[in-house]
Amino acid sequence: MSSGKFITLEGVDGAGKSTHLGFVADWLRAQGRQVLVTREPGGTPLGETLRELLLHRDMDADTELLLMFAARQQHLAELIQPALARGAWVVSDRFTDASYAYQCGGRGIPVERVAALEAWVQRGFAPDLTLLFDVPPEVAGARRSAARAADRFEREADSFFSRVRHAYLDRAQAEPARIRVLDARQGIGALQAEIAALLQELA
Repeated sequence: MSSGKFITLEGVDGAGKSTHLGFVADWLRAQGRQVLVTREPGGTPLGETLRELLLHRDMDADTELLLMFAARQQHLAELIQPALARGAWVVSDRFTDASYAYQCGGRGIPVERVAALEAWVQRGFAPDLTLLFDVPPEVAGARRSAARAADRFEREADSFFSRVRHAYLDRAQAEPARIRVLDARQGIGALQAEIAALLQELA
């Protein structure tokens, strides 16, 4: 049995990536793939418990980073890697690029700390494809304000999300073959056509 592929969706809060998560999964299933949809932080019972803490409890920035990677270690061991080994395609709402964007870009944690944790937890493992939904901070902010009650990340200032966005774009510039930037201001139809073309390349 061939191993599956790992696809991640990234972007600032309000970029609209969650809207397209189901489209990605449905497109892959239509190609006959076994698909597992998950999210970070979360994905496992322990991860979901840590998610509640991360989204709703105030904490030191380094504590936040360590909890993110604790949840990620469990996610990989319990869910992602076993699914890939049995041939499933895993689609995740966020992964380690989010740590570089939010904890390094947003919080100002040195990149070296995240890189050390990434090396320890992932041991060279990385997504096969990352879809980065990019929007200017003011567009994302307007979308967030129209959404449900905000968590502690969503309540951050536009300046925070501007730093997060730039960190994401820096990551994409460094890894253009893996991280594909999508203009999330497009209409849903145009954006999903672009997504389908990228998935076709991978499939």
